[in-house]
Amino acid sequence: MAGMTRSLVAVVTGASSGIGEATARRLVAEGFEVVAAARRIDRLAALAAEIGVRPIQLDVTDEPSVAAFAEAVPECAVLVNNAGGAFGLDWVAEGDVEQWRQMYDVNVLGTLRMTKALLPAMLKGGRGHVVNITSIAGLVVYEGGAGYAAAKHAQHAVTETLRLELNGQPVRITEIAPGMVKTEEFSLTRFAGDAERADAVYRGVDAPLLAEDIADCVAFAVTRPVHVDIDLMVVKPVAQAAPHKVHRTTTVPAA
Repeated sequence: MAGMTRSLVAVVTGASSGIGEATARRLVAEGFEVVAAARRIDRLAALAAEIGVRPIQLDVTDEPSVAAFAEAVPECAVLVNNAGGAFGLDWVAEGDVEQWRQMYDVNVLGTLRMTKALLPAMLKGGRGHVVNITSIAGLVVYEGGAGYAAAKHAQHAVTETLRLELNGQPVRITEIAPGMVKTEEFSLTRFAGDAERADAVYRGVDAPLLAEDIADCVAFAVTRPVHVDIDLMVVKPVAQAAPHKVHRTTTVPAA
């Protein structure tokens, strides 16, 4: 990384797959010392053996896990709050309360826990950058997406508020809101392992985004000069105009 006299520490949550893994890889290539965090330590160990990240097991929904993580990472210049997820596609009238609770816990409270835990290290080090991976669902709603959209709207609000509260401190705040990203696990998780429903999300879509596209956005934001703060990046594939407006070359059966 240009101008870097020593490696800055970057923490990436949800780094065992998808956007998190791609971001960890990209930040290593940019010269950061990357701490890769996730629940699946076996995957992190494999990633560490391949590219040299520091693997630490972490569950962002568990307070003791977050506290232990913060104790193990006394220096942090960049925090990428990527751990998150969607569960179900129920309409509000049939909404699963437990799934909504899980989405709020991982997307919103997970971001809160990690930011609280690592902000002191950033301030002590004299510089920091919090990058929150949200979603276009945090800006625009769609039928069946109320639980996920509500969580991502809340995460968006946390991000905007944090920027106001830290004004005057040497900490940058960036939100990256992806649209349709085809990853190994996002839709499988949403549909509880139903591969047919997961595949239908991307069926007929010419070139959905890849995890590497979002990692590229993260790298751009965190490598700007320290006086430059990229507030919000909304990133969609050309085929997607909105969460509910996607051009497809084939018809997808109703979920």
